[in-house]
Order: sequence, then C-alpha cells, then structure tokens
Amino acid sequence: MAGLGLPGGSEAGLQEGAEEAKPAPTQEDEDACSDYGSRDKPGSALGRAVPDGSVLFPDIFRTDHLLFYERFKAYQDYILADCKASEVKEFTAEYLEKVLEPSGWQAVWRTNVFEVLVEVVDVEYSALKAVVQLCEPFLCESQVSTFTLECMQELLELKERRIPLQELWVVYDESGDFDQTALAVEHVRFFYECIWRTWDEEEEDDFDYFVRCVEPRLRLHYDILEHRVPSGLVADYHNYLSQCEELYRKFLNVRNNISSSDSDSEMENVSMVEGLKLYEKVEHLKQKLKLIENPLLRYVFGYQKYSGLQAKGQRPTGIKITHVVSSTVMASLLQSLIRDKLCPESCGEELEIQFHNDPLAAVNACYEGDTVIICPGHYVVDGMFCIADSIEIEGYGLPDDIVIEKQGKGDNFVDCTGANIKISNLKLVQHDAVEGILNVHQGKTTLENCVLQCETTGITVRTSAELLMKNSDLYGAKGAGVEIYPGSTCTLLDNGIHHCKEGILIKNFLDEHFDIPKISMANNMIHNNEGYGVVLVKPTVASDVKDASAEGTTGYAQSTQSSDERAHEEGFREELPECVADELELYKQAEISEGNHEIVSELGAASAKKSQMHRKRLSELGITEADDNLMSQEMFVSIVGNQFKWNGKGSFGTFLF
Repeated sequence: MAGLGLPGGSEAGLQEGAEEAKPAPTQEDEDACSDYGSRDKPGSALGRAVPDGSVLFPDIFRTDHLLFYERFKAYQDYILADCKASEVKEFTAEYLEKVLEPSGWQAVWRTNVFEVLVEVVDVEYSALKAVVQLCEPFLCESQVSTFTLECMQELLELKERRIPLQELWVVYDESGDFDQTALAVEHVRFFYECIWRTWDEEEEDDFDYFVRCVEPRLRLHYDILEHRVPSGLVADYHNYLSQCEELYRKFLNVRNNISSSDSDSEMENVSMVEGLKLYEKVEHLKQKLKLIENPLLRYVFGYQKYSGLQAKGQRPTGIKITHVVSSTVMASLLQSLIRDKLCPESCGEELEIQFHNDPLAAVNACYEGDTVIICPGHYVVDGMFCIADSIEIEGYGLPDDIVIEKQGKGDNFVDCTGANIKISNLKLVQHDAVEGILNVHQGKTTLENCVLQCETTGITVRTSAELLMKNSDLYGAKGAGVEIYPGSTCTLLDNGIHHCKEGILIKNFLDEHFDIPKISMANNMIHNNEGYGVVLVKPTVASDVKDASAEGTTGYAQSTQSSDERAHEEGFREELPECVADELELYKQAEISEGNHEIVSELGAASAKKSQMHRKRLSELGITEADDNLMSQEMFVSIVGNQFKWNGKGSFGTFLF
C-alpha cells in the first residue's frame, strides 16, 4: 500500500536503509536466543534513563528510542511471524521463554497512581505476567500518601503477586545480562499499548496478523512521531479509537447479557436490537481506523478538513486596496511599479496603496477584491497563507526572482477557500511540512506562471473545489505532484510536473454518492517521476479482481491495452451516451499519444461504471429512465497533447483498493 509513496509510506526507505546497514541474521543466529538484542549489533545496545520524581529510584533501561526497523524486525522475525490474531498471545509467550530472564532482575512497577521498586522472582510466560516481591529498602512514590509498605504488601497479596509485564520498567544493569529482558518487556508493552486492539481476536484470520494489523499500525505510529501526518488527522484517529473502544465494551456487555439469558423475553429482543446497532457503529469506526492506518488511503479518504476561515467580504468603506510587498524599495523599482501596475493609463480612478515587507501580513490584511503585488526578493515566512476572499496575488517579475519560502513545521503552506483566487509569477518553496504546498478546499484557484518546489504532496484539489493551473512548474513532491479528489474540477494547461513520487493522482469513485472529478489536461509535460505519470485510484470490482489475479498483482496494474481489454472497452462504449462515445472517437482520430489514450480509455470505462451505478440507484427509487445527458456531464472534459517521458513505471496506472 505504500506504493504511491505518500508521506505516510516513506518509512519504508528508512527500513530498507537500516536493513542494509544491519547484516541479515543467519539461520544459526536466528536459532540462538541471544541473537536479537545483542550489544554488538547496531541500535540494539540500550542506554540508561533516570526516572523522574522525588524518590531516588535506580536508573532504568531506556527503550523509548527504538527505531522503526528494530520494532518491525522484532515483531516480524522474532515474535509474531505469520501468526493469526488468535495466536498472538501464544507466539508472544514462546518468544519470552527464549529471551526473558525468569528471575533475578529488578524493575519499577508503574501505574497511574504509584511507582514502586520490585524484584522479579518468576515469570508466567503464558499469562504475560511476572511474579514479584517488594525490594528492600522500600521505595515508593504515589499521588496519595496512603501507599505505605503495609498497604503495598496487601495490594500485592490481592494480586497474588502477579503483575502484567507491560507495567514493569527494567532497572539498568551495566553487565548487559538483562538487555534482552528489557527489550522483550518493551516489545510487549509497546505492542499492547500501541498495536493491539481488543477486537482483533474476533477479526477473520484469513491473512496473517502482522501484515493485516501490526505493520500498518506501526508505520502510522512512527509517521505520527516524525510529524508526517496532519495534526487534524492524528486527532481524528485518537478520537475514533477511543470511541470504538468504548462502543466495543458496551457491545460485549450486551452480547454477554444475551448469551447468559435463557429466556425469550421482549427485553432480550430489545437487547439484540441494541447489540446490532452497537455492532454497526463499531464496524463503521473500525473501517475509519483502517483507512487512516493505511499509508495511502489515509490521504485518499481520511482527511478532507480545512481551517474553516471565514471570508471578510467587502471592506466596510467599499474601497479595494493594492498591497505592495517589498523588503526595500529602490527609486527605480518604484518608478517601474508605478508605470506598470499602480497607475496604468487605462485606470480611471485613484488607487489606494498599502506597503508591507512581509507577504503573509499583506495577505492577512486583504479584503474581497484586493490585489497583492510582490516585488522581487526572497521572503521567508513562518506561518501559513489562509486565503478566504477573492483576491489576486501577483509577483512583479519572473517567478525565480520572487521566492516565498516556508520556515518551520506546519501542516499547510497555502490554503485556498475563496470563490475566485488568482496567484501568478511566484516561486513557492516548502520545507519540513506534513501536507502539500497548496490546498484548494473550495472555490476556484487559478495558478499561472508559478514555480512550486515541494517536499510532501504538491497541489491538492479537494471535493467541490476548482483549480486552473497554467504555464507552471511543479517538482520535488514525495507524494503526488497534483492530487485530484472526487467531485472537483481540475484544468492543467502547459505545465511541467516532474521529479515527484507520482505525477498526478486522481482519487476517483471513492463512494457511489461522489461525482467523478472533471479533468482537463492539455499540453502538459509529465516526466521523470518515480512511479507513474498519472495514477487512477478506484475500488476493486469483480472484473478488476479477475484481471489483477491474472496478472499476479494486488496493488498497481499498469494499463496496457490487450485485445481482451479493447473488447472490454468496446463493451462499455456501447453503454455510453452517444455524444460521449462520439467524443471518445474524436480523441482517437486526433492521433493523441499513447499515454493520453490510456487515460481517456480508463476514465471512459470508469465513467460508464459510474453511470450504471447511478441508474441502478434511480431504479431502486422507482425512477426507470436515467438522464444520459446528465450522466455525460460527469465525463472528463479533455485529455490531449500531454507528453509522458521517463516515468519510472510508465505513463498511466491504476490502484485498486
């Protein structure tokens, strides 16, 4: 799923690089219980950490700095392997038997209420618990003063001196004898705190648990740690997780009450209805969690929010102001500016002008209809542009002479929600960001004669938004250069999109209630991208599954026209409205390039499927005749004259989910 290389999937590079630096263990090494975590291996030697608080506890092993690949290989190669969810506890116990010292080590037992120093005298591997006793002298720190030596001994007796391993922090020992013990306890703790879900055991075991659950959740954890996931999406994920856990507990209670009751009373029937409703809510939340956990689909489905900044509207005085941005103004520049922009001969009225030395301050001062003119210079801004009014931002000169560079971390750089925004003659440079360089959330944004030096995703065109991009150059995105959401309108004319992970990503047919995007692409040069020039994301249907299985692929399937596929396309063409079929025929007669033809064919077939789904919904509502003219409006506008060169996987591909 990380094939598209969106920000959430970039951890794979870290893993691969790390594995090259760390030699693969031999079979003899794997069989030796002392192999994993041995101190002579890179990254496995553990340091020490001083516990916080007023009580002088001994130092503990520091295990919170483990790299992604260390945890990945531990769970994949040593702990879980290809086990099912129902076998997780069994596999973990087998791992602990090999590496965990059964006794003779001390640990700090931590809960939400207290910390106390204990000594482990035995380990119950199958229960993932340690048998402990209090150390002498008695060391304890708590939020309340009632935890005396006697109270703690009584608490341990109630627990039969058995403590979950994940509540123990192993005391540091310089000899290295307990390094593997500390690592093993950390892996257990991390797994049950960050990976395991209470409902996992009831999931289907058709696929091994590591691939299905552990790897995507582990990647998401490190993507969040390394600030590659938008903060809003992180908040959504934790919110969904807490909701799901609460509803699942309620569902289990209802189910247990039903199963323990032998009566067939009305109360039991009510409980069954309540249980079904809870189950549906839990399943819905689980699907949302899975979408966010997937490094590709979290960006396809999971996050469509924006700042919600309200437009100011017209200035109370009704005056429109021209904002001039320049760090310093030379007399010659001012003369040229007055001649070309501020007092043109055609202007019949006086302009009110405000001067700024910061482009962000100028944009924030704008009202509806204002203009921002940015003079040549290199401007470094610490913040994000939120453009909610219809304004025009124009560089005075060539794009390479008017550079706006983002400083500091942040989810966004430029957010556009205004009804009609125009940005021209600028170079935008983005560093160390989570989301793309420009997001069009709603309204129309025109980008003309600009250069965009990206770092994550390039431009994102959200649902119901419109982008017109002309004569611009976009490069450097670790994800897609342009991401097009369903229901949006995107026109790309005479642009260069290159040296990105993917050129253009079309997020299409996410749900039957979404319209397809309306796309026009003419005379663009899409080249030197690592993956495909254009990628279409769409759901898997029966025919796609058959085709994918025939090709032996489960993710990408590059669109090449075999005789069967041509016949498949002709079948769809027979179902298309006549005007749309004629439009497709015109494109064929225009001798367009191979890459353009692939996109036209795929979008035409996909639109036919969309039309079938729409007519089916109308039929279910009792409407027997669908308006084909209306359906034709969902088709692409034009895709012609584009050049696709030196893209790593070809000009066009599809991603089935």
